[in-house]
Amino acid sequence: MRITGARVFVGGPGKNYVTLKIETDVGVHGLGDATLNNRETLPAAYLRDYVVPNLVGMDPRRSEDIWQFLYRGAYFRRGPVAMAAFGAVDMALWDIKGKLAGMPVCDLLGGRSREGAMVYGHAAGADLEDLMDSVASHVERGYRAVRVQCAVPGMAGYAVPEARGGAGDFITDFGGIRSKVEAWDTGRYMRFMPGALAEIRARFGPELHILHDVHHRLLPREAAEFARAVEPVGLFWLEDPTPAEDQDALRIIRQHSTVPLAIGEVFNSIWDCNRLIEREQIDFIRVAATYAGGITHVRRIVDLAALHHVRTGFHGAPSHSPICMAAHAHLDVWAPNFGIQEWLVLGTPACDALFPTEHRVEDGMLRVSDAPGLGVEFDEREAARYEYRPGSHPVVRLGDGTLWNY
Repeated sequence: MRITGARVFVGGPGKNYVTLKIETDVGVHGLGDATLNNRETLPAAYLRDYVVPNLVGMDPRRSEDIWQFLYRGAYFRRGPVAMAAFGAVDMALWDIKGKLAGMPVCDLLGGRSREGAMVYGHAAGADLEDLMDSVASHVERGYRAVRVQCAVPGMAGYAVPEARGGAGDFITDFGGIRSKVEAWDTGRYMRFMPGALAEIRARFGPELHILHDVHHRLLPREAAEFARAVEPVGLFWLEDPTPAEDQDALRIIRQHSTVPLAIGEVFNSIWDCNRLIEREQIDFIRVAATYAGGITHVRRIVDLAALHHVRTGFHGAPSHSPICMAAHAHLDVWAPNFGIQEWLVLGTPACDALFPTEHRVEDGMLRVSDAPGLGVEFDEREAARYEYRPGSHPVVRLGDGTLWNY
């Protein structure tokens, strides 16, 4: 059995999804996701120019050897562009093997540890009452866990609508490559957000799991103070309180607070997070199957985390296509140390048309289908409706113009 070719597609509804389709001489194909948000053309070119020519003629069943070939053979290793490309290949190979075996990928991993996986959605508001309405909407739809983000008076905040009742992707701007500028004021945030989180808890009671993302905006001492201030809220987790590059900052937070910490969505390998996990400085690891090199490599991270009481919380923002989210779904129901799954992409009519699937979310739980492989297909006729659109993330500056952490 041999790989005969592979094609790369860029485009999608509201996102520039990078989809890899690997084809074989037995007529079985596999799908992978290489979407690198706002840098999508880079992993697409890496795949077309360097990876695919090497794949042709290889045995797709030898996914471990192919992963090692891609990673060790590159010499200059890691980084989001290369790992997104490798992740797409690895997902596609697992998809092929599942189809050959007539089994879902979770069965190839060792079978299900649970019948469903708890997911969380994003609630956001232009002010606190607007956020309360968004949280209530999620609760009414059956969510048991909600990430909450709110505009701070005098400052927009992070990932919030500009006006009450706003909806959609608050981050990516498809107006062009040049980034818009957002303002940040740590003092305003520190004075406002603990009280806002307390009001959300008071309104919705103790059963709702509340998550909050600081998005790398605080310095270590500030993050420790903030974590201690929000302890009474009983957060499910506090995400990315400090920049991920300074992992020792989490020690300072740990010394001052017992709030569960979640980090890792910008990590690309086990070598980015093995010390954090071994030192038990975090409670949830947030890597994604795309950016962290696919199922083969993420499985190693999950196994290491299980040894140190760290649970999974895979990144699942619109940065990932339904193919990556299907890979997460199979890891979620298998992983003995599963925590929660961010889930924002499947279920829209446009996505379902491009990526048909039977995976579904019901009552806040992800139900993984028994379809062979990843359980997601790709409609090339539907894909022809889309093309690449340049887009960008905003950048953040302080009041005096200093560039700050995004």
